[in-house]
Amino acid sequence: MAGPFMTCRELADFILDYLEGHLPGDVRSAFDEHLSLCSNCVDYLAGYKATVDLSRRAFDADDADAFLRVPEELVRAILHSRNR
Repeated sequence: MAGPFMTCRELADFILDYLEGHLPGDVRSAFDEHLSLCSNCVDYLAGYKATVDLSRRAFDADDADAFLRVPEELVRAILHSRNR
């Protein structure tokens, strides 16, 4: 980080560590300060967090066999369209 203020690009570089609670206190403070001033980064963080959450849930044991519930007709239609 270049100084006490964090840029939008720096925020993006630290975003996963922020969500996982791995940022040192001074960096987290700069991150939080930036979020208090930048609504675009607040929106970006929300979208990023939603994507991470959805990605993690995609591999939950309860949904591991979701592909088995896809209708056979849909599978055939997709394969047929790819072979055109």
